[in-house]
Amino acid sequence: MWKEVGQREMGRLAPHSFVNRIKSNRISSLELSNYKEILSAHKGAINSLQVDLTDGRYLLAGASDGSAAVYDVQCAASYEGNGLVAKHEKIFVVDKQHEQGHKYAISSAIWYPIDTGLFVTGSYDHYVNVWDTNSTQVVVNFKMPGKVYRTAMSSVAKSHMLIATGTEDVQVRLCDIASGAFTHTLSGHRDGVMTVEWSNSNEWVLVTGGCDGAIRFWDIRRAGCYLVLDQLQTQLGRRPPVLLQSSLKGSTSKSIPDQSSFLKARTSQKKSAYGNGTKHTPIHRTKGSMGQRQHPGMLSSHDRATAHYGAVIGLKVSEDGMYLLSAGSDSRLRLWDIESGHNTLVNYEATRLQTSKGIQLAVTQDSSLVFVPCMTTVKAFDIWSGRTSMTFRGHYEKVNCCWFSSQDQELYTGSNDRQILVWSPSKTVHAVEDDRCGEVLMSNSDQDNWSD
Repeated sequence: MWKEVGQREMGRLAPHSFVNRIKSNRISSLELSNYKEILSAHKGAINSLQVDLTDGRYLLAGASDGSAAVYDVQCAASYEGNGLVAKHEKIFVVDKQHEQGHKYAISSAIWYPIDTGLFVTGSYDHYVNVWDTNSTQVVVNFKMPGKVYRTAMSSVAKSHMLIATGTEDVQVRLCDIASGAFTHTLSGHRDGVMTVEWSNSNEWVLVTGGCDGAIRFWDIRRAGCYLVLDQLQTQLGRRPPVLLQSSLKGSTSKSIPDQSSFLKARTSQKKSAYGNGTKHTPIHRTKGSMGQRQHPGMLSSHDRATAHYGAVIGLKVSEDGMYLLSAGSDSRLRLWDIESGHNTLVNYEATRLQTSKGIQLAVTQDSSLVFVPCMTTVKAFDIWSGRTSMTFRGHYEKVNCCWFSSQDQELYTGSNDRQILVWSPSKTVHAVEDDRCGEVLMSNSDQDNWSD
């Protein structure tokens, strides 16, 4: 680290490069934390985890015993081992004893993207509840036609407050918090919808994965899905950067001047032959963008394409919104180019994924690593090469979910063993003591936990 600090002081290292290098070093040293422990308040398997997107401080967990709990991961409730081990207890929990609590397992628990004053839970009791964090009361709920597998809200949306829900029904429903009603019903899947994910670059684009093995893209402003991913449509590796593409195009056009003049001559010939070239010139449709815009009601081979030989159990969009990672019950991970809709043929090393329910994937902020629950372990894969970078072993039963906190470079994992484990960058004893002093100052200065 001190080498990078010296290079930054002398101006040899740009500010963003310095930050990225420090974060990469911290991520590469992730291990089971020996100075931070979360005391689980759940009596069932942990199915969902999320740290709030505003403060990066409050961890929301949903479990199969019908409970949802919030933990403060920055300020500990107590310390053990001469103050070296921080114990983080629940701030509050809502469970079956709560008058408005879920009756069956909570499969999904998410924060409202821009405010910690609300959170959303989806359950096998067919209900999606929107909770007020301050009062721990349900402000609005939605009755679904079947078990709720996954809920999602867009982190970039400025024009809507829609909750996308995937259930055991074939239709995807969008719930509006403002009106308390369903605004959209998206039809296209031929079996239950296991996972839903919003785009990180477009607030109107939704991605869904079903038990029929299909991954569908929806623009909620228009009818029908506009893209169905096909594992047989492939391209080799990632696309070159935009600047490189433009430079390649410029060099190609300069090196072949005869071709452009030839095309201009052909165009002028067509205009003189038809009189008005804009009306009569034939339009050649390519298989790319126009073919992907077919209506989903058309019984075509494209509409019946599959992304996995089995159910799609996990989806994760990269931070830049250009790539999509998918996990299937066929124990395959695939990386998709969202613009072309093609499988990039990245060969991820052998994995074994559970097939009984959906899993929650996580990616780093620079989209270099993906964290995947693989039975009792969590594996970190290099997104572009598919090689296993790290393997995290600590749970005694199957791991269902993981969440990576880009603020602290920490990984949180939840399992059927009812435990929430924290994986942190390695620290020395002196660094732990310094962090404890900082937490005491924070707890004294920050009395209001929630936004008003």
